Amino acid sequence: MSNTTFPPLVAGNWKMNGTLASLDEAKALMARLDGKTPACDVMLCPPFTLLFKMGETLADSTIAMGAQDCHPKETGAHTGDIAAEMIAETGATACIVGHSERRTDHGESNELVKAKAEAAHRAGLVAIICIGETIDQREAGRTLQVNTEQLKGSLPEGANAANTIIAYEPVWAIGTGHTPTTDQVAEVHGHIRAELGGLMGAEEAAKVRILYGGSVKPANAQELMAVENVNGALVGGASLKADDFFGIIEAYL
Repeated sequence: MSNTTFPPLVAGNWKMNGTLASLDEAKALMARLDGKTPACDVMLCPPFTLLFKMGETLADSTIAMGAQDCHPKETGAHTGDIAAEMIAETGATACIVGHSERRTDHGESNELVKAKAEAAHRAGLVAIICIGETIDQREAGRTLQVNTEQLKGSLPEGANAANTIIAYEPVWAIGTGHTPTTDQVAEVHGHIRAELGGLMGAEEAAKVRILYGGSVKPANAQELMAVENVNGALVGGASLKADDFFGIIEAYL
């Protein structure tokens, strides 16, 4: 469970899914959580088009809202991009940066991810910084090296437990149904915690939430969330349906 001074976080990344009708799933999740007090924070991260409406829907609930990406700059000639300050106006409190799908599909470098995390901090948002290795990197024995490089390259100055969350998502496990063993998860999460200690000091690093993501589902959530140094989950497809997402949150009930 959590070793930090902050509650674990179970965050749902809807990715490029969801229309106005999908807000019914957010409402259904609110209903499932009504009267319950899980020992974790809960967050939904819908696409940009739903942020304002989702914010209104969740306004009187215990569910927080985050965005899936942001541009490093506050304003400018960046057609199609969204600034962190714009996101903050929707009621969002966090922003995912550096997801493997952004790194792969859009060629995002550690330097760009760091700039986006800095932008999130500038706007008063918590930066959820994603890192993780590919199957080729794991099979080459480079798992810890890759995660160290991504962590050090993506973490901005001034990052601390209050404004930054790390999400470890082995790329080979995202949406594939393949999940690392608990020993593999424990090894990487422990390594990330140790590396954070060198970057921000052991005392602060001990407070940082490190989420696991990659084919998290109700059937394996309890086992994964019990791993040392796992402080919650970043959930993809299973967060699109209230019943599935609630089944993961139940690991903290």
